[in-house]
Amino acid sequence: MDFRETEDHSALRKAVGDIADQFGSDYYVAHAESRTPTTDLWKRLGELGYLGINLPEEYGGGGAGMTELTIVCEETAAHGNPLLLLLVSAAISGEVITEFGSDAQRSRWLPSLADGSSKVVFAITEPDAGSNSHRISTTAVKDGDGYLISGQKYYISGVDEADAILVVTKTGTDSAGRAKMSLFVVDADAPGLTRQHLPVSVTLPEKQFTLYFDNVRVGNDRLIGTEGDGFKQIFQGLNPERITGAAICVGIGRFALERAAAYANNRTVWGASIGTHQGVSHALAKSKIEIELAALMTMKAAWLHDQGEPAGDASNMAKYAAAEAAIGAIDAAIQVHGGNGLSTEMGLLPYWGLARLLRIAPVSREMILNHVAQHSLGLPRSY
Repeated sequence: MDFRETEDHSALRKAVGDIADQFGSDYYVAHAESRTPTTDLWKRLGELGYLGINLPEEYGGGGAGMTELTIVCEETAAHGNPLLLLLVSAAISGEVITEFGSDAQRSRWLPSLADGSSKVVFAITEPDAGSNSHRISTTAVKDGDGYLISGQKYYISGVDEADAILVVTKTGTDSAGRAKMSLFVVDADAPGLTRQHLPVSVTLPEKQFTLYFDNVRVGNDRLIGTEGDGFKQIFQGLNPERITGAAICVGIGRFALERAAAYANNRTVWGASIGTHQGVSHALAKSKIEIELAALMTMKAAWLHDQGEPAGDASNMAKYAAAEAAIGAIDAAIQVHGGNGLSTEMGLLPYWGLARLLRIAPVSREMILNHVAQHSLGLPRSY
C-alpha cells in the first residue's frame, strides 16, 4: 500500500491550483455575491482539458478517471474557487453518458462537456419525492417515434448555464409498485419546458430552479441506454457526485485553514500572535485532522470507482466526513478572525454557505447514516 502521490497527480494539482490562483478568491466571492456564473474560470479549465479529464480521449477528454476529476474539484476549491456544477456536469452527466450513452450521444455531448463549451445538468429531485427516487412522478410516455415528458423537478442547479438537462423519469412500475426509471437528455430550451428561479439565501454563483415539463417531446435518440434501466444508470452517476462533492468540501476546508492559520500567525494581541493560544491553535489543528481524514476517504472512494469496485459505501462516507470537516474548518476560520470573519472583505461566509449546502445535498447526512447502518452494518432498514 503506497500513499505517496504520483508525479502526475502532483503536477495536476499544481496546474489546476495555478489556474484558480489566476482568478483568486475575490473572483469567486464577487460572483457568489452577485449570483452570476464563474464562466471565465470554467471556460479556462475546459480549454486546458481539466473539465473533461475523466472523459474518454476519443471524445475529447483526458482519458483519466474519477481520481483525477476529484483532484480538479479539490484544487479549485482549495484555491478559493469551488465549482458546484462539476458535480453534475462533469461527474454525473459525463459519467452516465460515457457509460450508457450511444456512440451518437457520446459524440454529441462529450466533446463539448470536455472543452467547457456546454454543460449538461441533472434533474432528479421532486417536491413530493425527496430522497425516495422510487416515488418520482415525472413521466415519459411513448408517443410515436419519441416520448412525451410531463412533471416537475425541484432544486435543479445551473439550468440557466446549461445546454441540456439529464432528466430522470418514470416509464412504468415494477411488480412492487416502484417506478421503473429512464433517463433522457432534454434540451434546456425545449418547447413545453419552463423554468422558475428558486431563490435561496445561500450566497452562490450557481442558481437553483424549479422545472415544469408539459408534454415535452423528445426523440428516441434522447433516451439513455434501455428504457427502464434508469436506476442502474443513476447510481453510476450518484457515486461520482458524492465523491466530487466530498472533494469540493475537502478543498473548502483546506482553503479555510490556510486563511485562518495565516491570520492567527499575523494577528497580534497583548504582544503575541493569537496562534500561540491553544484556544485558537487546537481548533485549527482539530479541523486539519478532520480534513486530512476526509481527504483519504475521498481518494479511496475515487480509486474504488476507477477500479470498477463497489464504491457506494466509501462514496457516502467520504461525502459525510468531508461535509462535516468543511463546516468545522470554515466555522473555525470565521471564529479565529473574530468579527472580521463576518466581514465582506475577508470573504469567508460564501464558503460556509456552500459547505453547509453540501451537508444537505446531493444526499443529506441523515440518509448517509441510514445507508451506512443498513449496508455497512447490516442493521434493519429504518425508513
